[in-house]
Amino acid sequence: MMASSYNAKEEDGHHPGLVGSGGPGAVKSKKPDNTAFKQQRLPAWQPILTAGTVLPAFFMIGLIFIPIGIGLFVTSNNIKEFEIDYTGVDMSSPCYNCAQNYSWNSTSVCTCTVPFTLDQPFESNVFMYYGLSNFYQNHRRYVKSRDDSQLNGDKSSLLNPSKECEPYRTSDRKPIAPCGAIANSLFNDTLELFYIHPNGSKIGIHLVKTGIAWWTDKHVKFRNPGGSNNNLSVVFQDTSKPVNWRKAVYELDPADPENNGFVNEDLIVWMRTAALPTFRKLYRIIQKKKDTMTPTLPPGNYSLEVAYNYPVRSFDGRKRVILSTISWMGGKNPFLGIAYITVGSVCFFLGVVLLIIHHKYGNRNNNADIPN
Repeated sequence: MMASSYNAKEEDGHHPGLVGSGGPGAVKSKKPDNTAFKQQRLPAWQPILTAGTVLPAFFMIGLIFIPIGIGLFVTSNNIKEFEIDYTGVDMSSPCYNCAQNYSWNSTSVCTCTVPFTLDQPFESNVFMYYGLSNFYQNHRRYVKSRDDSQLNGDKSSLLNPSKECEPYRTSDRKPIAPCGAIANSLFNDTLELFYIHPNGSKIGIHLVKTGIAWWTDKHVKFRNPGGSNNNLSVVFQDTSKPVNWRKAVYELDPADPENNGFVNEDLIVWMRTAALPTFRKLYRIIQKKKDTMTPTLPPGNYSLEVAYNYPVRSFDGRKRVILSTISWMGGKNPFLGIAYITVGSVCFFLGVVLLIIHHKYGNRNNNADIPN
């Protein structure tokens, strides 16, 4: 019968005669080094949660968050916003005929006029957005369907777009510029705004079309190929326009070379895809006139004239125009204020409940200690 002996050093990987021998058969110890980090002897701090620390924290959070939330909520409500739906679903809508008869293959332009009334004046700069509903710009294949190198002005990518652009990569045996599904579905309704004077005359409102895109997009991510060559028709002569476009990319704004081609700000804004199926994108800016006290948009009657080019019936979408002012916190969005008020109120309520529990049962627990 064979006997066995237990050796703690052997279990730790220490074998007599082998440790420190340096030979090829030496077995290293698996025991961690005797350091403060590996032996978990580092100094540590752990808060002790007592009524004296928890209750003031709850009340402080409530007293700080609730006023901030009220301020954010009031600021958001002071932002004026007016929305006009011009989809043309209802038969009473001025754009009903355009919505029923228009498609991507239509050759004629359908126009409609939507009257509306502003009851309150819009001060300072007014931002004009177009909004779409039930349009999923966040679809994975849709988001990938672009060529950023082409949009950045790379000549090789201009004539040989990325395969991610399929099936909008080539047309008529020519590369499409800009390629991909995002560019192919560019929003192309033309929107004009008129003020109806009490005497019946129409006064056009100047809409600024530049300054609507991010600076980094305009000056870094998007560039025209050809460098300083302003003759974009020559630069893009070996390319084809997207399938659903009525005109080539170099005809988006031929009157302004700084807003034409790949650096056209309407194109740049559209290429920044939205995260949700209901979204809005900046279309134009109505700037307030300097050295004048008159509001940017005075109360009264207005008309929105639409060149109806963008069909949405195929995906049960909706189209709308939003006129909005902004504040130091951006556009109208009451969510942040409501969130602050809710968190502050919950913390304050919990503080009151815990204070009552502590007052009612705290002394009882202290008196329940068994005396020596």
